[in-house]
Amino acid sequence: MSKIAIVTDTGTDLTPEQTAELGIHVVPLMVTFGTETFPSSDLSIEDYWARVKAGGRPGTSQPPTGLYEQVYRQLVEAGQQVLCLAITSKHSGTFNSAWLAAQNFPGQVTVFDTLSLALAQAYQAITAARMAREGASMEAILQRLESIRARTHFVIALDTIESLRRGGRADQIIPVLERVVRVLSIKPLLEIRDGQLKLLGAARSREKSHRQIIDELAKHTPVEAAMVCHTRSADIAPAFAAALAARLGVPVESIPIAETGAILASHAGPGVIAAGVIQAER
Repeated sequence: MSKIAIVTDTGTDLTPEQTAELGIHVVPLMVTFGTETFPSSDLSIEDYWARVKAGGRPGTSQPPTGLYEQVYRQLVEAGQQVLCLAITSKHSGTFNSAWLAAQNFPGQVTVFDTLSLALAQAYQAITAARMAREGASMEAILQRLESIRARTHFVIALDTIESLRRGGRADQIIPVLERVVRVLSIKPLLEIRDGQLKLLGAARSREKSHRQIIDELAKHTPVEAAMVCHTRSADIAPAFAAALAARLGVPVESIPIAETGAILASHAGPGVIAAGVIQAER
């Protein structure tokens, strides 16, 4: 057992196999349909979309502080230091929940704002877990995470802004998006900059928006890693990943592809293609 335990949340979209292999502890964000609230880890992707198709309007919320306290206590009592990596604080209260719980364990729990989400957040969690397993110090892990965070570039092509508007987590850019989509009838491209969603550009079609993602990410070569995420787009994600790999000059097998789970899907809606790169250190 490593001296440092890694905790994160379901914003990473890590699979149970990954968390089991790396010993990562995952605290679930919450998904709400009407009067029903579920830990997102209890709701499979197919179950989630079945509820949406049946007319359900999903909402999300951060994990209760008590869930973090429970996980921290178990690990601290086992003699481990805890490093918790949270989904970007700019669009979720999850970091605050994790930080508040950490105040009950002074000097034993460190909470890190990944300023990221989905597979980009997962990359940080995986890196931290591997370093902890190899015996790295907390200081060394945090330095590495800060470097990765600074070199991460993530771009999202939305098919619709309805879910983003309804989710209420991007109110700062919704007025601009509404004008762009209504007046020009185009697909908006968003980037995550310093943990916050920003309007990057727009395209006349899904295909053109996907090409723009690749063009944007290609500005940051060479890359340490690349990743592709989607919602309900398994039919086109592999071809998109292949095109991205060719442009970046990396093996397509090195690019993980994942359909994002209930938390991010609730804000992204269907038909999303997103991709990220970790730019190589200079």
